[in-house]
Amino acid sequence: MNYRDELEAGRDAFGHLIKVWHERNGWSQRVLPALAERLELGRVHNSQLSNLRNRKLVSPGPELFVVLGRLNQTLAQQEAMGVSADLQQQISDQPELLAALQASALPLTTDDGVPLGPAELFEIFVGLRQPPGAFDLRIAVEEAAGLSAALAELLTAGRPWRLCREQLIAAYPVDKRQRRERFAEVMAGQRDYSAEELDAELADLRRTLAVLGAADEQELSADQFLDLLRQKARLLEQPGQGDGESDLADAIRRQLQA
Repeated sequence: MNYRDELEAGRDAFGHLIKVWHERNGWSQRVLPALAERLELGRVHNSQLSNLRNRKLVSPGPELFVVLGRLNQTLAQQEAMGVSADLQQQISDQPELLAALQASALPLTTDDGVPLGPAELFEIFVGLRQPPGAFDLRIAVEEAAGLSAALAELLTAGRPWRLCREQLIAAYPVDKRQRRERFAEVMAGQRDYSAEELDAELADLRRTLAVLGAADEQELSADQFLDLLRQKARLLEQPGQGDGESDLADAIRRQLQA
């Protein structure tokens, strides 16, 4: 891998890291900027976080990594049972921020439990360090089709699309027409999500489950949801579970004989 590919892989990994960190805590993008400003750790903007998540921020300044690293280390220093009294006092005049941290304030840590600081975050961004396994939910190109099939099987509970179409479309929490049409096509088996599309859709697909009443967002985390889809995709690949021509013909004959 040349240095350009290494940098591109690093930006991709870092974008996923920031995305999963927010999703794991249930934060909006206003939480970290507000906390950094209140604790006087530096400045990070909502737009920077959004562009990091979308891998559009190519050359961020060093302050960004310093701020994120210090914020992460601050969260790691909190008491195991919740936000410390000292931090609560510092942000007591910002009830929304306090409520967000009291609900969840998980730091980014290595697989050994060591919190990531500014240097480690920068190394991930430039491709010199792999992100912690627990925060690396990247979807490979070659698994996207299988995950799409598993997703359709899960959300329809194996039922024909026409029987659950209206309920699923109503539960899908996205207003953009193009995305709703793509969701319907995947659920109907007319096409598959690409790896990039599925990565972007993961949070809203979890919300779809919650709207349906099948699984609360807090009950099924992003990594657990993805792991569930991967397990289901492997099951669908087993002999007798595919959509080969002979299996289809056998299934039709059984229907005719019923």
